[in-house]
Amino acid sequence: MVFGMFGRPQRGATAAALYAAIVAQSRRPEFYTEYGVADTIDGRFDLIVLHQTLLLRRLTREGYLHTLAQEIFDTFCRDMDGNLREMGVGDLAVPKRMLKFGEAFYGRFNAYDQALAAGDREMLAAALARNLFGDTGQAGSAPIRRVTAYVEACEAALSAADPAAIVAGTVPFADPATIATPALTGA
Repeated sequence: MVFGMFGRPQRGATAAALYAAIVAQSRRPEFYTEYGVADTIDGRFDLIVLHQTLLLRRLTREGYLHTLAQEIFDTFCRDMDGNLREMGVGDLAVPKRMLKFGEAFYGRFNAYDQALAAGDREMLAAALARNLFGDTGQAGSAPIRRVTAYVEACEAALSAADPAAIVAGTVPFADPATIATPALTGA
């Protein structure tokens, strides 16, 4: 057990470091300049949720890392709460907004999780089109094909990663700059 050696304070620091890695990856400029994700609050939120989903899926495959996965989610919630307050959202409105964030997170998590678990590229592309691009009819477009290939590369890298290395802070997300847009198949 990786966490048998240290208690909750260390686990909290690990969760914070892994969440920071999620945010850093989500802020990579390639997503906004080359992939076509809108550089807006919604676009950034959706990229954080996407990367968090990928990491949480990997961590929950290891039974003993469920607690860490929950702590990362809790860190995300604290970050969203803090961002709302920084933007001037009043104390009475924060819980309603947090509920909407939670619903959005779980809806996206479930859509990505189902598609990845099924190995269904078309389902994944449709979920990415809907969530990252607000578009349900363009799942075969070049930006969506590219982001789908990126997600599949991240999923493969995370699946192959040693859980101890991830807990130590090495999150092997794919480099978005190196992912090419796949050609259309069957065309």
